[in-house]
Amino acid sequence: MIRQDISPLCVTLSEVQAYARVETGEEEALLAGLLRTASEMCETFLNQALVARDFEAVVRAGESWTLLPVQPVRSITSIRRASDDTAVAGTSYRCDIDYDGRGLVAGLACGQTYVVSGTAGMAIDGNGVPEPIRQGILRLAAAMFANRDGQIGDLPKAVTALWRPYRKAGLFR
Repeated sequence: MIRQDISPLCVTLSEVQAYARVETGEEEALLAGLLRTASEMCETFLNQALVARDFEAVVRAGESWTLLPVQPVRSITSIRRASDDTAVAGTSYRCDIDYDGRGLVAGLACGQTYVVSGTAGMAIDGNGVPEPIRQGILRLAAAMFANRDGQIGDLPKAVTALWRPYRKAGLFR
C-alpha cells in the first residue's frame, strides 16, 4: 500500500483550455477533472511520480534489500514499524537510492512490516517535467474533452509515442 500526497499538476488548466480551444469558463470544472485524470493516467503508464511529493509505503522486509513500490525516490526520511508505529533508529537500517531512482531499504527484521516515508518525483515542479510528458498529458486531456460523449478507448498513439521513452518497469501505486 502506498499513500501519496495529491499529485501537483505539471500542465495548467489554461494550457488545456488553449489547446482544446475552449474560450469560456463554463467548462473549466470538466477540463480540470480531465486534466487530473490525464495526469494520473500518465503516472500509471510511466510507473513514476511526475512532480515531487511525500509518500508513505508499507513494505514487508525481506532477507536482503527491499525495493520500495514508488519511483523515482528522491529521499527516504523515516522508517517505522507498522505494528506499533514506533520509529526505527537510523543506525539500525540501511537505505539507498540507485541511479534509476529506485529506493531500497535493508537491515530491517525479516518478515516484519514497516512504513517507509520519503519524497518521490521526477521533478521538483511542473516546469522540470520533460516537455514530451507534458505534451502527452495536454493531448490526452484534450482528446478526452473532445470525446466526452463517447468512449476514449486506448490511449491515443501520439500520447504513447511521447510517453514511452520515459516509461519504467517496476512497481508503482
